[in-house]
Parts: sequence; structure tokens; C-alpha cells
Amino acid sequence: MATTRNTTPSAGDRRVRRTHAALARGLIELVEEQDLSRISVADVAERAGVSRSTFYDHYRDVHELAEAACTAMIDGLIDSLPVPDVDSADREQDAAESLEAFFASLAEHAGLYRALLGPQGSARVSDHIRRRITATVYDHTHRDADGALPRRASSPLDSPHDVRAAFTAGAITGVAADWLQRGCPRSPAEMAALTWPLFTGLYHVDAGTAL
Repeated sequence: MATTRNTTPSAGDRRVRRTHAALARGLIELVEEQDLSRISVADVAERAGVSRSTFYDHYRDVHELAEAACTAMIDGLIDSLPVPDVDSADREQDAAESLEAFFASLAEHAGLYRALLGPQGSARVSDHIRRRITATVYDHTHRDADGALPRRASSPLDSPHDVRAAFTAGAITGVAADWLQRGCPRSPAEMAALTWPLFTGLYHVDAGTAL
């Protein structure tokens, strides 16, 4: 995930959070109007209602702001994703609705996601998304008998090697990127209906065997 400059005040500071939010909103608005590569720091600062010096207090350039805004939004989306589970037949409707909301949110900010997940996009963002989904899927498919998530001492982005979790992360990332690059030709509801059976199929095949 993109990091801010060392001179940035504590991220817990309310004013900092407000400034970050204003800059992110300004960028998201602008990227729906023109390509990310054509947006300048001055453009973002003006749209956010701050000075250029204030922008540079928080981010090195527009690309770093875009990475930060994208990963912050995607973290919220990933938290809402349904996780395939062999005992989740009664969750079918909730899963479909969660997946539809995921694709709808991608479509809402398609310009930003398309720029960062496309061929000339950000490897940092792609890797963050892949690792975040992998860790989330691993956690929810390795709960203990009481339903508690596995403990880990490492970063929340990390998880033990698990082929199915990594495959799921790669599949979601690839499907989303392809859909965005094609201009979102199918509706979020259609995307949810098409992708959920693929994920559940993976976790129902030889469900008792770890891959």
C-alpha cells in the first residue's frame, strides 16, 4: 500500500484524516472526467480546496494519492466479500448480494480502478489486493471449532501458503481487472451470478482435502 511522507502528521489526527478524505474525493471526481495520467497535483488540490503545499505535506505525487485511495476503498470491499465455505449453502443469497455490491463499487469508481489495475497500472495496488484477498479467504476457511479466526503474528496481509486461497485471490483480481478494462460490459448482478458458482465449485471439490 502507498505510504505517505515521513513528515506527515499522525494519521490519527482528525485534520489529517479530513485532508486525506478531501484529496481522495477530489481525485476520484477528477479521474471520472479524464485519464489519471493527465491529472496534476494542482488539479487535485484545487478540487479538494487545499493548497499544493498541503498536498505535498501528505503525498509525493498524484499516483501515490491514487494508490492510497484505491487500497483504502478496496480494503472495505474485500471485508464485505463472501468467502466460499463447504458449510455455507444457506448463505447463497447473502453471498450473491455481497458480490454484487463488490462489483457495483468497482463500477462506481471504474476510472480509478481501471487506471491502477490495467496494463500500465500499479503493481503495488495489485499486490496489495491479491495479498489482502488471500489472507481474508485463508482466515475464513481455517476457523477453529469455535469459529475463531486463526491467529498470526505477521502482517494482516500475510497468511500461510494455501493454494486455494491464492487461487481465489488471483481469480477475483483477474476477473475484476478484465471486467473493468472492457468497460464493465456486464452488470454487477450478472458478474456476481457468474463468479460465485466458480468459487463455490472450487471449495466443494474434494472439500476435505487441503490443497
